[in-house]
Amino acid sequence: MHPVGRDFRAFMAVRSRYTEDQLAAAVARGVTQYVVLGAGLDTFAYRNPFPSLRVFEVDFPATQKWKRVMLAEAEIALPPSLTFVPLDFEHRTLAEGLADAGFDDAKLAFFGWLGVVPYLTLQAFRSTLFAIARLPEGTAVSFDYAISPETLGPEGRLAFDRLAERVAKAGEPFQLFFTAEKLEAELRLAGFHRIEQLDYEQVNELYFKDRADGLKLSAVKLAMLATAWV
Repeated sequence: MHPVGRDFRAFMAVRSRYTEDQLAAAVARGVTQYVVLGAGLDTFAYRNPFPSLRVFEVDFPATQKWKRVMLAEAEIALPPSLTFVPLDFEHRTLAEGLADAGFDDAKLAFFGWLGVVPYLTLQAFRSTLFAIARLPEGTAVSFDYAISPETLGPEGRLAFDRLAERVAKAGEPFQLFFTAEKLEAELRLAGFHRIEQLDYEQVNELYFKDRADGLKLSAVKLAMLATAWV
């Protein structure tokens, strides 16, 4: 129940809810392909409510193998709408991996990219954005990103430093940060035409308003949510 712990719990829940809300809106507009980048233990494919939606889980091969073992041990069936895309970005591009998996780059798609961007290099981030932006108009991506630490207040900087130390010790240091303005510039450069960014106040208004337990994001503001449309 520590305030920082509550913040992260709330943010991890809401970033998935936000992305899946955006996905639902995309499906209503005719999207039939959903790509989960850095899928990890994401569970959407196993509770997919859209009969026409194909799901592509993209992840590092060893991580994906581990997930598949866990799914088998838990006796969770693999739905026919799911395709695994094992991909090592050091050797193959996202476009190549998706093409081999049967992804149709002539059709609209939606991309979910959660818990990944802060760990990337700027080059890797841009490469992925450009790969998505070359797809048909109406394609979109939702993701979360870390706020540039130099813009944080004292409380936020303390929380950031502690978290950064923990993830660095785990072997996955933070590398990439943005302000809202800098992120918008990157998205425009890649070719996205419509952009939405939500800060903690907007997220609280949308998802945590009037909760009986008081769960919400604090003003520490370590991260934001974004969606960009081609």
